[in-house]
Amino acid sequence: MTGGRIGIVGAGAFGTALAVTLARDGRDVALWLRDAERAWKMQEKRENEARLAGVLFPENVSVTADLDGICDADAVLLCLPMQVLSGFLIGSGKALSGRPLVACCKGIDLERLTGPSAIISNEVPSARSAVLTGPSFAADIAMGLPTALTLACREAGLGETLQQQLSTATLRLYLTDDVAGAELGGALKNVIAIAAGIVIGAGLGESARAALMTRGYAEMTRLALAFGARAETLGGLSGLGDLVLTCTSAQSRNFRFGVALGSGQAFDPSVTVEGAATAKAVSNLGKKRGIDLPVTRMVAALIDGHIDLPNAIQTLLSRPLKKE
Repeated sequence: MTGGRIGIVGAGAFGTALAVTLARDGRDVALWLRDAERAWKMQEKRENEARLAGVLFPENVSVTADLDGICDADAVLLCLPMQVLSGFLIGSGKALSGRPLVACCKGIDLERLTGPSAIISNEVPSARSAVLTGPSFAADIAMGLPTALTLACREAGLGETLQQQLSTATLRLYLTDDVAGAELGGALKNVIAIAAGIVIGAGLGESARAALMTRGYAEMTRLALAFGARAETLGGLSGLGDLVLTCTSAQSRNFRFGVALGSGQAFDPSVTVEGAATAKAVSNLGKKRGIDLPVTRMVAALIDGHIDLPNAIQTLLSRPLKKE
């Protein structure tokens, strides 16, 4: 499909990659960021040197710091960090009233303990919301490598429209109405990716990582089902697919962060690690609902400094023997 106008809020690597691939497929794309000077430089140089260097913008990508520049878009993609989303919508949501808003962030809000669709509904009640999630790296999307994602939307007609508007020759979207499953799969896999990185960073080996991923997937499913998600969603792109990608690739920020924790190395504080805040939020959710989440609790406790690495590893290794 070609044509249409897409607005993208957030000029990080993922937002920029989506802008480029959608523009290549014929859309007019407006890429918004708050920093006016940086927006001007990107518009002039036709490149996001800070986040996605070497990928040139097609001519039908415009970069702006004026939110009015995206308010007439057929759909607006919210490519912001999860912990920033609510603040942005509180401050700027009125400008997007009535628009289809697609959350492209993965995580659980630390203060509200909700996913992105609930935040959109609370802050912009007139908006029509959806969630875009699944196994993807910005660099792959920007290079035109084949990528498949999940588009979750409770409103059937809107979901089908967005599926057509946002799919390209190399970006294939699969539609579901299980928003809870898509959100929780995308959020929880980041926590398990940190744990997988810890395992590798601590030198525990590939077999231990495989075991950790398997038990982590069971943990993801257990929590998601408790919140009304469907098991098949967790077994799809937004759950198992994303888990495999982020637990096995050094391109994953969450995995790299875990490796740093496991090896005792410093990690660049300027890099957004969604799983760190999500681990704390999900741990709190589990406590409230009485759900057993040992991997998540270990990650949250280690990040907060409540336990050290040897004790964190021992906590996992000393889990009671039981049926799988």
